[in-house]
Amino acid sequence: QVQLVESGGGLVQAGGSLRLSCSASGRTFSIFAMGWFRQAPGKEREFVAGISGGGGTTSYADSVKGRFAISKDTGKNTVYLKMNSLKPEDTAVYYCARKTTAVVGTSGYAYWGQGTQVTVSL
Repeated sequence: QVQLVESGGGLVQAGGSLRLSCSASGRTFSIFAMGWFRQAPGKEREFVAGISGGGGTTSYADSVKGRFAISKDTGKNTVYLKMNSLKPEDTAVYYCARKTTAVVGTSGYAYWGQGTQVTVSL
Protein backbone atom coordinates (compact mmCIF):
# COMPACT_ATOMS: atom_id res chain seq x y z
CA GLN A 1 0.00 0.00 0.00
CA VAL A 2 1.30 3.43 -0.94
CA GLN A 3 1.43 6.03 1.80
CA LEU A 4 2.32 9.68 1.27
CA VAL A 5 3.01 11.98 4.21
CA GLU A 6 3.46 15.71 3.71
CA SER A 7 5.23 18.08 6.06
CA GLY A 8 6.70 21.57 6.08
CA GLY A 9 3.60 23.69 5.87
CA GLY A 10 3.03 26.70 8.08
CA LEU A 11 2.49 30.42 8.30
CA VAL A 12 4.81 32.72 6.38
CA GLN A 13 4.78 36.38 5.39
CA ALA A 14 4.39 37.41 1.79
CA GLY A 15 7.73 37.25 0.00
CA GLY A 16 8.96 34.45 2.23
CA SER A 17 9.83 30.85 1.48
CA LEU A 18 8.82 27.37 2.57
CA ARG A 19 9.89 23.89 1.60
CA LEU A 20 7.32 21.12 1.62
CA SER A 21 8.36 17.50 1.87
CA CYS A 22 6.48 14.36 0.93
CA SER A 23 7.72 11.05 2.22
CA ALA A 24 6.53 8.05 0.21
CA SER A 25 6.41 4.39 1.15
CA GLY A 26 7.23 1.60 -1.25
CA ARG A 27 10.22 0.39 -3.22
CA THR A 28 8.99 1.76 -6.54
CA PHE A 29 9.40 5.43 -5.69
CA SER A 30 11.82 6.04 -8.55
CA ILE A 31 9.46 4.60 -11.14
CA PHE A 32 6.37 6.76 -10.84
CA ALA A 33 5.79 10.45 -11.43
CA MET A 34 4.92 12.60 -8.43
CA GLY A 35 3.06 15.85 -8.12
CA TRP A 36 1.93 18.62 -5.83
CA PHE A 37 -1.58 20.01 -5.84
CA ARG A 38 -3.30 22.66 -3.74
CA GLN A 39 -6.80 23.55 -2.73
CA ALA A 40 -7.82 26.92 -1.38
CA PRO A 41 -11.09 27.44 0.52
CA GLY A 42 -14.04 27.51 -1.85
CA LYS A 43 -11.92 26.53 -4.85
CA GLU A 44 -11.23 23.34 -6.71
CA ARG A 45 -7.99 21.45 -6.24
CA GLU A 46 -5.41 22.54 -8.79
CA PHE A 47 -2.16 21.17 -10.13
CA VAL A 48 0.94 22.99 -8.89
CA ALA A 49 3.97 21.01 -10.02
CA GLY A 50 4.97 17.56 -11.21
CA ILE A 51 8.13 15.55 -11.68
CA SER A 52 8.72 12.45 -13.79
CA GLY A 53 9.66 9.08 -12.37
CA GLY A 54 13.30 9.56 -13.24
CA GLY A 55 13.29 13.15 -12.07
CA GLY A 56 14.48 14.55 -15.37
CA THR A 57 11.27 16.28 -16.40
CA THR A 58 9.25 18.79 -14.43
CA SER A 59 6.06 20.71 -15.06
CA TYR A 60 4.56 23.75 -13.34
CA ALA A 61 1.34 25.67 -13.26
CA ASP A 62 1.74 29.11 -14.81
CA SER A 63 0.91 30.75 -11.49
CA VAL A 64 4.00 29.30 -9.80
CA LYS A 65 6.56 29.18 -12.62
CA GLY A 66 9.80 30.83 -11.60
CA ARG A 67 8.85 30.79 -7.92
CA PHE A 68 8.36 27.11 -7.05
CA ALA A 69 10.68 24.18 -7.69
CA ILE A 70 9.90 20.48 -7.41
CA SER A 71 12.60 17.90 -6.81
CA LYS A 72 12.97 14.36 -5.59
CA ASP A 73 15.50 12.39 -3.60
CA THR A 74 15.16 8.75 -4.60
CA GLY A 75 17.44 7.58 -1.81
CA LYS A 76 15.11 9.14 0.76
CA ASN A 77 11.86 8.33 -1.07
CA THR A 78 11.00 12.00 -0.72
CA VAL A 79 9.72 14.68 -3.08
CA TYR A 80 10.10 18.35 -2.26
CA LEU A 81 8.40 21.58 -3.24
CA LYS A 82 10.50 24.67 -2.62
CA MET A 83 8.30 27.73 -2.63
CA ASN A 84 9.85 31.18 -2.94
CA SER A 85 8.37 34.67 -3.21
CA LEU A 86 5.16 33.44 -1.66
CA LYS A 87 1.98 35.43 -2.17
CA PRO A 88 -1.27 35.50 -0.17
CA GLU A 89 -2.96 33.77 -3.11
CA ASP A 90 -0.66 30.76 -2.54
CA THR A 91 -2.56 30.08 0.69
CA ALA A 92 -4.05 26.59 0.45
CA VAL A 93 -3.81 23.02 1.63
CA TYR A 94 -1.02 21.41 -0.37
CA TYR A 95 -1.25 17.75 -1.33
CA CYS A 96 1.37 15.32 -2.54
CA ALA A 97 0.27 12.71 -5.05
CA ARG A 98 1.69 9.79 -7.01
CA LYS A 99 0.82 8.72 -10.51
CA THR A 100 0.56 5.21 -11.90
CA THR A 101 3.00 6.04 -14.71
CA ALA A 102 6.43 7.63 -14.94
CA VAL A 103 5.28 10.48 -17.19
CA VAL A 104 4.81 13.87 -15.60
CA GLY A 105 1.39 15.44 -16.02
CA THR A 106 -1.62 17.12 -14.48
CA SER A 107 -3.82 14.02 -14.25
CA GLY A 108 -3.61 10.30 -13.55
CA TYR A 109 -2.75 10.54 -9.87
CA ALA A 110 -3.93 7.54 -7.89
CA TYR A 111 -2.46 8.07 -4.44
CA TRP A 112 -2.77 11.15 -2.23
CA GLY A 113 -1.39 12.43 1.04
CA GLN A 114 -3.44 14.05 3.77
CA GLY A 115 -2.28 17.56 2.96
CA THR A 116 -0.39 20.30 4.74
CA GLN A 117 -1.62 23.86 5.29
CA VAL A 118 0.30 26.79 3.86
CA THR A 119 -0.82 30.25 4.90
CA VAL A 120 0.77 33.38 3.47
CA SER A 121 0.03 36.62 5.28
CA LEU A 122 0.45 40.18 4.09
